[in-house]
Amino acid sequence: MSERSVVPIINTSSLIGKYNFRVTKKQILFATLILFLGLIGAGGFWFTSRYKFSNQMPIKIKELSTAEYPENPAALSKNFQRYSNRKLTIIKKDDTRFDFVLEPTNQKTAKIVIKNVELNLLVPKVPAWTKKDPGLEVIALTDREWNRQQVSFPANSANIEISGGDGFEKQNLVEIALANNCLNAGYWEVLLFTKESTNKSLYYQGWFTFPMGHYKNVFEKNNNISYWKHWWRLEHWQDPSGTVVNTDLLRKVVNEKEANTKFSPNEKVIAAGEQSRKVRTTLTKNLATWGDFYDNQNDIKFASFIPPGFYDSQKPWGNEYWRVGKFEKAILRNIKPVGSQRDLQEIELLFSDTKTGEKNRFFISGVNLKELPKLPVSEYPKGLYMPMGIGVPPFYQSYEELQKNHPDQSPYFSVLLDSNNKWIDHHRLAIDGSVMHLDKDNPNLLHLYLLSYERNTLVTHLLINLE
Repeated sequence: MSERSVVPIINTSSLIGKYNFRVTKKQILFATLILFLGLIGAGGFWFTSRYKFSNQMPIKIKELSTAEYPENPAALSKNFQRYSNRKLTIIKKDDTRFDFVLEPTNQKTAKIVIKNVELNLLVPKVPAWTKKDPGLEVIALTDREWNRQQVSFPANSANIEISGGDGFEKQNLVEIALANNCLNAGYWEVLLFTKESTNKSLYYQGWFTFPMGHYKNVFEKNNNISYWKHWWRLEHWQDPSGTVVNTDLLRKVVNEKEANTKFSPNEKVIAAGEQSRKVRTTLTKNLATWGDFYDNQNDIKFASFIPPGFYDSQKPWGNEYWRVGKFEKAILRNIKPVGSQRDLQEIELLFSDTKTGEKNRFFISGVNLKELPKLPVSEYPKGLYMPMGIGVPPFYQSYEELQKNHPDQSPYFSVLLDSNNKWIDHHRLAIDGSVMHLDKDNPNLLHLYLLSYERNTLVTHLLINLE
């Protein structure tokens, strides 16, 4: 007899009937409870890790080579990447002052300390008058965090210490910059510049996440409100489109008039400064005149600016330029801004949506137009070069200027509204700010330019008669 013949035959159907695996309500409740407690535990761990802080914190810093970041629009030094592989430590000095310590990992690289930085000037603080209106507070915080704020320190600043290394950085470092990137809260970068052939060149760039526990504490001290009221908005790209913006709470109109304004769609596109360096991040062809931006036949896209703070041409950013497709007129106003003792000026640009016909309004307010620099068109980047928002600092400024001009005390604001005073997401539309200067030869002629998404290019040039 074979071994096979002695194996008993099992009736599987009878086994299934014998072992009836029914799930009871108690078992479901128990499993749900275990899952819930697991999620709570995971959430607690995430929260503790994300918002932990100490007086001295080592921070991971990311460095990218030219091969890893081919879209880099910076003017790169011939010494780029020769002083890399650094470590970063952030040291809390008091409630709002911090040191940023760039430490070397080799003998040729110097140790660089950016001392006593007042973080209350770099973490969003809304103007006091916006707190009277929830919509204004939301827009003020949104645009403040979405816009780039880069502050620079000369190498001989009292805030800078340079030691060690092979001598190159002690002798040739001319400027250090800290940037709160135009992304969600926490994405920052540090930049080191030298000078080559009279031009400022970037030789080091590192990205890091500013400790969110410290960020939260400075935010609460700045605004005297709970961080959790706005944390999701600050840490995620939450679009507040449709929020009503009551401009009457920001200024009182003294008088107004329609200004004689010239816009030539056939004028050639102008490029200088960072626009001349960002050709590679403008992903389109045949943009020769201003009118080309508003021709719906043109497929205009830009390299997206993504975390932790660099351009990616593989993720194109579109536009909605049809919403400002037809320029109608400019209105010039004298105003009394809230929080300012001086009478200032405001310009409202009226556009027609070429798809719907809706009238959309672009405001640039809280400016002394007569004090703007007198420049030739070729030097437009030296004009008033500003982002959109309420109580926002310039894209770029020295730390000394920032200390003298706190953003939350500024009467400046710039918003794009529809015909019902509802906020339009200008990032999605692909306009991020404006530039203004007076004509070099005619102080009554104002040049006004609109900046595209991420300031890749100018998209409009208006000539406004101030007389």
